[in-house]
Amino acid sequence: MKKVWLFVILTLLLTACSTDQSKESKKKAELEKIQFVLDWTPNTNHTGLYVAQEKGFFDEEGLDVEIMLPGEAGADQLVAAGKAQFGISAQESLTAARTQDIPIISIGAILQHNTSGFASLKKNSIESPKDYEGKTYGGWGAPVEQAIISSLMEKEHADANRVEYINMGNSDFFTAVERDIDFAWIYYAWTGVEAELRGIDLNMQYLKDFSDQLDYYTPVITTNEKMISDNPDTVHAFMRAVAKGYEFAIDNPDEAASILSKAAPDLDEELVKASQQWISPKYKDDASRWGEQKLSTWKGYAEWMTKNNLLDDEFIPEDAFTNEFLPK
Repeated sequence: MKKVWLFVILTLLLTACSTDQSKESKKKAELEKIQFVLDWTPNTNHTGLYVAQEKGFFDEEGLDVEIMLPGEAGADQLVAAGKAQFGISAQESLTAARTQDIPIISIGAILQHNTSGFASLKKNSIESPKDYEGKTYGGWGAPVEQAIISSLMEKEHADANRVEYINMGNSDFFTAVERDIDFAWIYYAWTGVEAELRGIDLNMQYLKDFSDQLDYYTPVITTNEKMISDNPDTVHAFMRAVAKGYEFAIDNPDEAASILSKAAPDLDEELVKASQQWISPKYKDDASRWGEQKLSTWKGYAEWMTKNNLLDDEFIPEDAFTNEFLPK
């Protein structure tokens, strides 16, 4: 008799489990499938997305979001072509893309201020752009790099022609700066924080400290014009979930870091935690809400790009971004 009852109980448990799994599969199938493409490998710029995924914020909005790596095509191209509904870009690349009729729009600023700048080992005594004279810069060969370095040096009446440029691609910053170059363009939230953990002292010249026009939004969340016109409710739902994710990361940096580490286990957990502590207050910073963008910021950087002959055609800043889909 005991064996009979044990068999009955096990059968009921298995049936219940199967039913739950069936309900879960059905629920998942009913969610709208969304593809989101990153700009790079996962890092703390992206934490709010992984929080929204882990905490079920996307599910609550009826979305099943797949977070993808960009591959060779790049996030802007994938979003513009509709092969991903949303992605990550930066104001500098989106501005150039818009002048080439690439129909992507920024729908939220991940960071309120530009946290990038030129970094060098402290022992090299590069304390201002004037000290770039006679030094070697390692970058990725984009025209904007020379333009920014030249504009910063001109402000200090330094000779920009005395900088040597090396295309170092994806080479490791720490290896390159010890062996091949004197300074490079980094995002402090990742490479700068890693230097702190390694006990390496850096000198930094943040772009925003030298020009308001260079305090642009990097990175931003994008979608394409067709998505906005055809599926505005989906865009609203997506941004509600993403905003909750970043707000959670602002208030709970340690837990948010753990969520990112779980989603991307190849990352150095100590670096993720330290970077998250550094960057979390900067997501919203002095804005009234996370994601907010200002027309003056879009205008200012476009004016700088135009002055430095970096735009191929007319740029209309009002068409490049919107705050419409941010939660009120």
